[in-house]
Amino acid sequence: MRILLNLIWLIVAGVELAIGYAVAALLAVVFVVTIPLAVPALRLAGYALWPFGRVVVEDPGAGAGSFLMNVVWFLVAGWWLFLGHLLVGLLLCLTIIGIPFGIAVFKMGRLAVAPYGKDVVDAGAAASRTVVQAGPTHAR
Repeated sequence: MRILLNLIWLIVAGVELAIGYAVAALLAVVFVVTIPLAVPALRLAGYALWPFGRVVVEDPGAGAGSFLMNVVWFLVAGWWLFLGHLLVGLLLCLTIIGIPFGIAVFKMGRLAVAPYGKDVVDAGAAASRTVVQAGPTHAR
């Protein structure tokens, strides 16, 4: 079931969102000072392409540095990635079939705002960690 959901997701929203994150990573590498921002951008691009069967968990080792990097991320890339999530989610909600995927896009938008301090792991590996979001529609 996960494969089918991921394939549908890939067609309706995954590619568009992953391209947005890949562009953010590319821009982060071009401006040398922001290279550390490319890591979460690429991680989220992979999650946006194939989210079912993976969950977002809190990173227990994240501290004040992750808060600072979230502020930098939001100022550099997070706000326009969130707007991309908002646009894709609204377009998906125009049809009845797209509404569940639109809601999933809105849920993933939280990661676009503040990705530091969170990890994307397989659903099976998340049993011992605090789950923030279980896939885009909480499917396991």
